Amino acid sequence: MTRKKKTRSLADKVTIRTGRRKDYKKWRKENPDQVVSSRRFVAKKQQQRKLQAVRKLARQQEGQPIEIHPGKDDT
Repeated sequence: MTRKKKTRSLADKVTIRTGRRKDYKKWRKENPDQVVSSRRFVAKKQQQRKLQAVRKLARQQEGQPIEIHPGKDDT
């Protein structure tokens, strides 16, 4: 007897699924409130976004300021 492979996939947790991918896609579309990302995935994405924002800010501060309209007076 073979063991069932461990997975983090939500598809395996759905009991009404008939085994076809399109059936799961249909169920997911009809029940959006039951389809939720895992806390682990959400936390990972939040951390990635924070890092991305920090890197962007560092790039902006590191860059040289440029004049948009050089030689033009404010008056």
